[in-house]
Formats: sequence, structure tokens, C-alpha cells
Amino acid sequence: MVNRRSFIKTSSLLGVVTAALPLSNLLLASPKKLNILIMGGTGFLGPHTVNAALAQGHTVTLFNRGKTNPGLFSQLETIIGDRNTSDIQKLVGRQWDAVIDTSAYFPRSVNSVLEVLEGNIKQYLIVSTISVYADTSIRGMDETSPTGKTDSPDTEEITDKSYGPLKALCEQAAEKHMPGRVCVIRPGLIVGPGDKTDRFTYWPVRIKRGGKVLAPGSGKDFIQYIDVRDLGEWMIYCLNHNIAGTYNAQTNAADLTIGRLLETCVEILNPKAELVWVPADFLKQHQVSPWQDMPAWLPNDGAYAGMGSMSSTRAYNAGLKEKPMGTVITDCYEWFTSLPAKRQGRLRAGISLERELAILKLWNKHKNKI
Repeated sequence: MVNRRSFIKTSSLLGVVTAALPLSNLLLASPKKLNILIMGGTGFLGPHTVNAALAQGHTVTLFNRGKTNPGLFSQLETIIGDRNTSDIQKLVGRQWDAVIDTSAYFPRSVNSVLEVLEGNIKQYLIVSTISVYADTSIRGMDETSPTGKTDSPDTEEITDKSYGPLKALCEQAAEKHMPGRVCVIRPGLIVGPGDKTDRFTYWPVRIKRGGKVLAPGSGKDFIQYIDVRDLGEWMIYCLNHNIAGTYNAQTNAADLTIGRLLETCVEILNPKAELVWVPADFLKQHQVSPWQDMPAWLPNDGAYAGMGSMSSTRAYNAGLKEKPMGTVITDCYEWFTSLPAKRQGRLRAGISLERELAILKLWNKHKNKI
């Protein structure tokens, strides 16, 4: 274990979290130590998953291209290769208890891995996405809800329309190779220390800065996310307990609102910050986009009516644990402020300060006319 200061220092130097995971949040270790192959392992989710496995005494081998954070786990065996090329033959003849696949985007990628390994592994865990669902306007969706389809199943071009259906085809390819021995994890927005997208971190950073803060809608729209550390720990738990099947992995359905998130940020980071709630239709009129300009938020109506209310009951019944939101907020903020000043100077998500001010002025003018 390391203390918080060394945790932050290590995260800053590597750009990802490499410190040991908090003991209070670790799940019970398997009585049997596993030999695990992780496809990827050095991006965002990967390092947290590797650390969760190592913390429980498992043996980990990585297979990746060696381009993202090379040398991050220099103490581990790393097989350098591109899974979408003949490099996959480097896995021939090797045996592992389980594979965690964090980097499958095309069914061909899954087929190539399992054509080599299916006879030499006992379990395959694939990280998919809630984007597989065909219709996000439906409230209360669960794992049995229909998934999207594509007219071009062989395409390897990732677009907003192809991403979800291709992930669904990846799931199906895995189950075809290893029926009954596949664990499909469908996370939503993955957040926490090491997140390079700032899609959650924007709010703690912006609210800490203070002043009038543009806040989307009424504050009553439901949101969902998953802390990367909770996800990594739970995936190892699934291997420990030989869990198969399909699981949505997010905070509980209809449990959290954007209002609760932002108000908690205010309470923890800056009680003097003032949230200014601006109706969704006004934001739309002025081209303030959900998710990108207003991160983590989608209005719970129309095409997005089902967002924020997807069931994760199966995952929680299968051992998924959830950190308190205040912990996630604090840890994200502390990680971000440990980064170099240049990186802190430009958030990768969220509306710019200049545009935010302009929208707030327009909203104030609009209110005065009512």
C-alpha cells in the first residue's frame, strides 16, 4: 500500500494510476491464484485492472502494441504485438486461466484471439459498452434489451453509428467460441483518476474555480457512471468466482441526478460556487451540447429518455461495489491537480469559460424579459 501523496505523484508521472488500490475497497481474493492474460492493460481501465489482480496475488501477462505508457508494468511479462495482425500468433501454445479483453472493437479481433486461445483458457472476459443497446429512449433497460445491428458487420470503421453494433458483434463472437464461459461487461461512462477525457473531472475542476457555474437543465435528470477502480476490482472478482453472463456496470438506475453530482461538488470543493440551472431547451437553442459541453449529462427525454435509468441490478447482485460519490469527486480533483500545469490549463471536455459566460449573460437577459 502507498499513501495518498505517493499515489498522486505516481499517477502524475505516468498519466495513469499505478498505485496499489485502497484496501477498504478490495474485494475478497480468490483462494486460487490465477494466471491472467490482459489484452491491453496500459491505458485507463487496464492499469487499474492490473493493479487489482496483482493486489490479490494473481500472475498477469500483458499483450499490447507497447505504444501507450510503454514500460508502465516493467516487472510483468509483456508480449508486444498488434492483435489485428499475425502478431496474435505469439500467443500460440500459451495457457492462461482467464483473458481480460479491454481492447476488442471488431468481431475479427475477438475471433483472431479466441481461434488461438479458446482451447487454452478457461474464461474470457470482454469489456463491451452500454452503447450496444438499439434504443436508448426506453427507460429501465436491462441486459435483455435489444442490441443494435449494422448493415456492414465487416466494417472496421468506428463511428457513432457503428461503435455499439460492432461491440455487440464482439460479444456474440466470444460466446460462439466459448459458450457459457464468457463474461460480458457493459460499462457506461468510466470515470476516476487517470481519465484523459475529463468527461467527469470537468465538474469538480470547474466548480472548484468558483463563480457562477452554468448547470444543465433542472438538475433532475438522472446520470450514471462507473468508477474505474470499482470496475477493475469487480472484473477480477468475476474471474475469481468464475462468473459468466452479461452485466451492465454502472451506478444504480435512477439513483443519481446531475443535480446531486454538482451540488456534492459544491459542498466538497467550493461552497461559494453558484450553480445556475439553465433549461435544456434554452441550451439547445444556443448550441450548448449535452455530454460534450455539459459533460456526464443527457436530458432524460426523447432519444435519451432511458439514459440514467439502465438497470445494473445483475452486476450488483454479482458483487459489484460502488465508491461514495464524494470519494470519486475528491480523487478525480486531486489527480487532475497533480498533473503538469500545461495539462491542467486545457480541459478536454466541457464548455469554455468564455462561452459559458456568454451563455449565462444570454440566460440572465432572457429571464429578465419573462
